[in-house]
Amino acid sequence: MKDEGGRLLVIVGATAVGKTALSLKAAKQFNGEIISADSRLFYRGMDIGTAKPTAAEQAQVPHHLIDICQPDETLTLGEYQQLAYDRIAAVQANGRLPILVGGTGQYVKAVVEGWGIPKVPPQPALREALGTLAGPELARWLQELDPDAADSIDPRNVRRVIRALEVTLVSGVPISELQRKTPPPYHSHIIGLYRRREQLYQRIDQRVDQMLADGLLAELEALKEAGYGRSLPSMSGLGYRQLWAYLDGELTLAEAVERIRFETHRFVRQQNTWFRQDDPRITWFDAGQEGVETAVLAHIHPWLDSRA
Repeated sequence: MKDEGGRLLVIVGATAVGKTALSLKAAKQFNGEIISADSRLFYRGMDIGTAKPTAAEQAQVPHHLIDICQPDETLTLGEYQQLAYDRIAAVQANGRLPILVGGTGQYVKAVVEGWGIPKVPPQPALREALGTLAGPELARWLQELDPDAADSIDPRNVRRVIRALEVTLVSGVPISELQRKTPPPYHSHIIGLYRRREQLYQRIDQRVDQMLADGLLAELEALKEAGYGRSLPSMSGLGYRQLWAYLDGELTLAEAVERIRFETHRFVRQQNTWFRQDDPRITWFDAGQEGVETAVLAHIHPWLDSRA
C-alpha cells in the first residue's frame, strides 16, 4: 500500500484487556492522538459505567469522539464513521499519529475497512410494523429480498435483520449492494490485545467492584433524575441496564451486580467474534505477559519507520 494516505495505528481487544494503558503509552511515545472507537464513550455523564478514560488520562494526550452526545441522542454508525475519518485527517494534517482505540468491532471495521453505510435514517413506523413479525418470518423475507445480506446476518439478531429490511425497502436497493466496501487510503497497522479467559474475567469482576465503589449507582440515579429514561439506547449498556432493574425493584442489588459480571463475561465472548486471533491483519499480544507494553511499542517502531 502506498503511504500517501498516512499512518493509522489501531488498538483493539475485549473490554478490560488493557487498551487504555497501552494507547496512552503509544500516543506519548509516537506523538499520537487517540480516537475512540467505543460506542459507549460517546455519551456525556456516563463515565463510570463505560470505563471512560479519566479526566487525568484524557489530559495526558488529546482524545477525540468522547462526550459528543447527550444520553438521549443517537449517533449512527455512518455518522460515527464520517466523524472518525474527519478526526483522522485532522490529526494527520497536524503531523501527528492517529490511534484508533476501542472494543466496538463494528465501529473499528467500519473505519478500517471503509464500509459502505446506507444513508437511510431510522423509520420508526416501519420498524414498529416489522417488529410485530416473528424472527423467522423476518429472516425469510430478507432472504427473498437480499440473499447476500440474509446469509451474512445472524437471524437471531432481529435488530440487524429489521435494519436490513428497512434500508432495502426504503431505498429500493439491497442493503448488501449499498454496503460494499471502499478501503480508505490509510497505511493501517492493527494491534490486538488478549488475555487468558480466567484472567480477563477476574479483571472484569474487579472492574465491576471498582465501578460500584466509584459511584456507578449514584451516576445512574443522577441520569434518571435528569430525565433520561430506561428505554433509551444509551441505557442498554452493561452496568446501566442491570442497575435500572434494581432501581425498578426487579432485582436486588446483589442480583444486579452478579448479572453485570455475568453479562460482561458474555459480552467479551461476543467481542471475540469481531476480533479473531486468526485474522492475519491483526498482530496479537498477550496483555497478561510481563513487559507486553514495551514489546508492543518496540514492534510499532519499524512500521512507523518504514515507507512501504
